[in-house]
Amino acid sequence: MKVLITGKNGQLGYELQQTAPQGVEVFAFDSSELNIAEQSSVQKVISHIKPNLVINAAAYTAVDKAENDEQAAYAVNAKGPEYLALACKDIGARLIHVSTDFVFDATKNTPYDTSDQTNPLGVYGASKLAGCKAITNNLADNSVIIRTSWVYSTHGNNFVKTMLQLMAEKPQLGVVSDQIGSPTWAKGLAKACWAFAINTNTGIYHYSDLGVASWYDFAVAIQELGTEKGLLEKQIPINPIKASAYPTPAKRPAYSVMNTDDTYELLGEQGKHWRAALSEMLNELKL
Repeated sequence: MKVLITGKNGQLGYELQQTAPQGVEVFAFDSSELNIAEQSSVQKVISHIKPNLVINAAAYTAVDKAENDEQAAYAVNAKGPEYLALACKDIGARLIHVSTDFVFDATKNTPYDTSDQTNPLGVYGASKLAGCKAITNNLADNSVIIRTSWVYSTHGNNFVKTMLQLMAEKPQLGVVSDQIGSPTWAKGLAKACWAFAINTNTGIYHYSDLGVASWYDFAVAIQELGTEKGLLEKQIPINPIKASAYPTPAKRPAYSVMNTDDTYELLGEQGKHWRAALSEMLNELKL
């Protein structure tokens, strides 16, 4: 099977390459090699390689910057998936696209189902939702959309690595405690993508690691496990703060936990608690 991966230098793109199953011929591209916001580039590359499957791990993910850079966010997050869907349709290829919990507005206090009403709070979520709709409109019968949340990895910039750095440098930290979600190790997400690659299901699915946390809970676990594994020499005070005390250009959903039951049932997996996944990731980071 030929699989084309976009966004090869991102967290998910990296893990997809590391976890590719045997027998899969991977063609991975970064934005300089394949700019998904340019339709001619997309058509040229996909028509040349003729992959059986495209996994779109490319995205404009600068949530705050997107508020003042709407055109760029929509180019990558909305038009990019549309161009990929059209190119896949031309050659009969399947498309797996990764979306986000930011398509929801946090008005629920129970996990979001895939059928729940979307209502993004900012440009990032709105642009990602537009990309999903473009895929559904053009390739509904041969595509999978996976919504995920709070992604981290040993590769690239993310909350876990930032916290470890700050914990080593600062005397104390304040971390938001009133935004609730589910952390997701990019390696687990990559494996889920590969599992979807070998089945014939279509539609929208939710994937994250199990359990819920605030950013404060997540930071506390990072420090506890980081110290235990020798990644941190000492522990510092971590103080819970309200999101209102840490204003950002983009509004974040206060509650974005997603119901992943259908996904794990389909994949035949029990899932892993986010703290167990974090522990495994930190073990890798230590190597």
